[in-house]
Amino acid sequence: MGLILGVDAIRPPLTGIGRYTWELAKHFSEGDYGFGDLRFFSAGKWIVDPSLLLTPTPKRASRNKLKKIFNPPASVRTWRLKRAMRHSLFHSPNYFLPELVDGGVVTIHDLSVFKYPETHPVERIRHFERSFESTLNRTCHIITDSEAIREEVSSFFGWAKERITAIHLGVPDEFRPYEAASLAAPLAEIGLSPGSYTLCVSTLEPRKRIDRLLDAYCQLPIGIRTRYQLVLAGSSGWLSEALREKIRCGESEGWLRYMGFVPEVSLPALYAGAHAFFFPSLYEGFGLPVLEALASGVPTLTSNCSSLPEVADGAAWLVEPDDHDALRLGIEKVISDDEWRATAMKRGVEVAGNMTWQQCAQRTVAVYQSLNGTDLLRQRA
Repeated sequence: MGLILGVDAIRPPLTGIGRYTWELAKHFSEGDYGFGDLRFFSAGKWIVDPSLLLTPTPKRASRNKLKKIFNPPASVRTWRLKRAMRHSLFHSPNYFLPELVDGGVVTIHDLSVFKYPETHPVERIRHFERSFESTLNRTCHIITDSEAIREEVSSFFGWAKERITAIHLGVPDEFRPYEAASLAAPLAEIGLSPGSYTLCVSTLEPRKRIDRLLDAYCQLPIGIRTRYQLVLAGSSGWLSEALREKIRCGESEGWLRYMGFVPEVSLPALYAGAHAFFFPSLYEGFGLPVLEALASGVPTLTSNCSSLPEVADGAAWLVEPDDHDALRLGIEKVISDDEWRATAMKRGVEVAGNMTWQQCAQRTVAVYQSLNGTDLLRQRA
């Protein structure tokens, strides 16, 4: 029994879906999962090594390899995919199945494009309008990142829950508590020091409610804002001009620092050095930044809606993201309540310890097993 994994979401820099796809590809390649044949597929092309997709400019030797596998005639690519599908299951980790695939597995991370279309670029909405129904008609099983989204998908599309499996995402070992002394040097390279700042890691887009976070933070007592500068890290996103103006104001007043995109290698130290973490998103399929903060031993505030309470599992302070007073008071509590902070830090590390990428990969393979009625996992020695 073979597997074809769609890897179109793997591109630098890795974001949520890209990270999920890459972790599956890496674990399937490196682990002994017993696949008779494992292949990777992206945009009509076979990919020999998914790690090459993380390199913006491949090395010359790699370029020759890519040329050989990326550019066969369309008719040959179609024939190869049809032949491979006879004995392989296709899994798309990014919503859509290729047109030639019938009976594949799809991961639906959230329904924000349907529930909050105003928070998405127009071209993304049109893509779903054109193609998503066809994908659902050809899907034999759906994977979601959380039970919350499993319930939504079942209700929204009328799918039986038996045909949908929730599998939590994971967090790498690099996200963990560190001694302040070990953080001093890496944080100094980006102009920070351990414990001197609070943190939000998020793409700038409307449903993340970063604007609400800034509105609440600027009304904290001046002593808190002076002692703990809010650091905002993340890609520029879209529909964010008004938010950018709020960022400019916060930076000019000195209580905010916008770092933009932060390289992946710097994120574990950035998280671990934070005094507190805030993620007041209106809607998430999972919320990887929350899990990364919990794993790093950082007291965390997040929203009381969608999948975020499920991911936090009692380790974070939950608020209604559009309730200004609740958000402001919650931020102050997470920063200042030492007794709550100590309990939350311990609980957060425990929660994150139960969510790993290895477990995610293993549970995903278990879904493949159930669909094909064969044991894809060989017994390990």
